[in-house]
Amino acid sequence: MSTDLHGLPKAVLHEHLDGGLRVQTVLELADADGYRSLPAEDPEALAAWFHQGDSGSLEGYLDAFEHTVGVMQTQEALERAAYENVVDLAADHTVYAEIRFGPSLHTRRGLRREDVIEATLSGLARGRADTGMSVWLIADALRHEEDSVEVARAAGRFADQGMVAFDLSGPEAGYPADLHVEACRVAREAGLALTIHAGEGDGVHSIWLALDRCYAQRLGHGVRIIEDTRSEAGRIVELGTVARQVRDWRIPLEVCPTSNVHTGLAQDLAAHPVRRLYDAGFRVTINTDNRLMSDITMSSEYQKVHEVHGFSMRELGGIVADTIAVGFGDWSERKRLIDEVVNPAYAAASD
Repeated sequence: MSTDLHGLPKAVLHEHLDGGLRVQTVLELADADGYRSLPAEDPEALAAWFHQGDSGSLEGYLDAFEHTVGVMQTQEALERAAYENVVDLAADHTVYAEIRFGPSLHTRRGLRREDVIEATLSGLARGRADTGMSVWLIADALRHEEDSVEVARAAGRFADQGMVAFDLSGPEAGYPADLHVEACRVAREAGLALTIHAGEGDGVHSIWLALDRCYAQRLGHGVRIIEDTRSEAGRIVELGTVARQVRDWRIPLEVCPTSNVHTGLAQDLAAHPVRRLYDAGFRVTINTDNRLMSDITMSSEYQKVHEVHGFSMRELGGIVADTIAVGFGDWSERKRLIDEVVNPAYAAASD
């Protein structure tokens, strides 16, 4: 028998700001800014267009972001998007969140990266004040661009103001992480943590590069580590060299089950390796990736792995607590959430 998970506390480490806008907000920002390129003007039709359930590839999935980024080119739009992101996650009983975005994507009309980051942090701060949610920011540099060092430097200037980490995102195939070693160094020296997209659009070698060359502390997605394992009867029985490193070094995987299905990493949710990875001792976290493009919530993701993969209340509570534990935000806040919010709620649900 399944349990309704909506009212239980949750945490997210992998949530893209430009993938989580409200459809109505996209329409209103487009109207206010004179953006005339939206594929539809009716809210239902636009929501249907944004849904990338049939994209079948990472590259196809990413195409939908052109329009959300297109309406996020002013400080006012960025602050609103960030604020609403926090409000929506908090309404879904998310108590801890790290939101990521690419500052360079929002400079088309003259904003500096620093302006972009400042506006986004302001929106997150308003959301925190209104909801009490612990929320932090991650800066993405795009693998296929050449400005990653500049992104890392801009992000580093806000390392004590809510910016906690640096990421490499965008298409993996053809754009290996080690093209951006210098940016990762700059980010580390500025006091930022590193979480790198790897093992989503490319395989095990991409994961190895993120760990060996860029010193990633977490892996964005990382699910293609399953390719470095061997399974029998639905259980992992053998690990390759990289898989053993990921498991034994306790590298967290920022798993986004529905998004992974939409980008073609698994035929359907039942075929997703999240259960096998968890049972084999990998450090699994459950995340949304892009709520708009995948038409999901944090609660629906937890509900799906609960119902499809049989994760118990005890297991899910452990995942939420561990998700917060491997976050990059203030430790005193994280410890309080684990001890006073997450553990008691899931203990009661387990009973």
